[in-house]
Amino acid sequence: MKRTIAIVCGGDTSEFQVSLRSAQGIYSFIDKEKYTLYIVEMQGLDWHAQLPDGGKAPIDRNDFSFQLNGKKVTFDFAYITIHGTPGEDGRLQGYFDLLHIPYSCCGVLAAALTYDKFACNQYLKVFGVRISESLVLRQGQSISDEDVIEKIGLPCFIKPSLGGSSFGVTKVKTKEQIQPAIVKAFNEAKEVLVEAFMEGTEITCGCYKTKEKSVVFPITEVVTDNEFFDYDAKYNGQVSEITPARISDDLTRRVQALTSAIYDILGASGIIRVDYIITAGDKVNLLEVNTTPGMTTTSFIPQQVRAAGLDIKDVMTDIIENQF
Repeated sequence: MKRTIAIVCGGDTSEFQVSLRSAQGIYSFIDKEKYTLYIVEMQGLDWHAQLPDGGKAPIDRNDFSFQLNGKKVTFDFAYITIHGTPGEDGRLQGYFDLLHIPYSCCGVLAAALTYDKFACNQYLKVFGVRISESLVLRQGQSISDEDVIEKIGLPCFIKPSLGGSSFGVTKVKTKEQIQPAIVKAFNEAKEVLVEAFMEGTEITCGCYKTKEKSVVFPITEVVTDNEFFDYDAKYNGQVSEITPARISDDLTRRVQALTSAIYDILGASGIIRVDYIITAGDKVNLLEVNTTPGMTTTSFIPQQVRAAGLDIKDVMTDIIENQF
């Protein structure tokens, strides 16, 4: 009996279109001989399954089912690929927990924690993980230009503490840019992170674990001529992504061991991706943890799976079957 899988995408943030592209990637990766797949798109209270004939069927939110040819279709598993709320911040995970539907990524606590970049980084700092100096502003709070310069310094990054795909992010170089950057970030989220700039090499490392195995992927080095790894670099090809990264074997082992440790500290599940900056003296500094990483054709994880000599179809099967 083939299991029925929902690939859940969409969401309520600027990453909506990125999520739809990730869903198409995941649809192409999962073994269709083993599973029956439906893409389920969510935006606000509009939840619908995409049907094979191109039509749409509304999802019954009482049990996450839909009707097809007069019969109820229920799901055995949900592959969550919403980047942003409600799929990356724990809300959807709580909903599926209540319905006893297993899903692909970490649970409520780890999702909520990692979605808040400031909270996650401060938490991991307790375990000895190096992070950049930063401060957080919540909606209604303000900070003077002088305080930013004194406490964090220039250049710095001002960005939403909640969110991804570099929406609302500004690399601030001058005093005059500070307040406009804060406004821009608040347009994306209710919390804003002011973070010190770190000069170095940006890298990223993926990892997943099951009951039987622990897999840490080869590291990708990120090289862009843009001011930082922004939306155009991520999705419009304005970047060089080198896998495996051009770093020493010793540094590679250290980063992979740290990635595996972060996975365990957070109680992660499914695939995660951890982004770092390597600064002078081969110091490894955490940027952020992604618990629902992008799975588009240009995303890091599919590249790293190939570089590891693995078949992405087998990785997807590992993640699905680990929940049963």
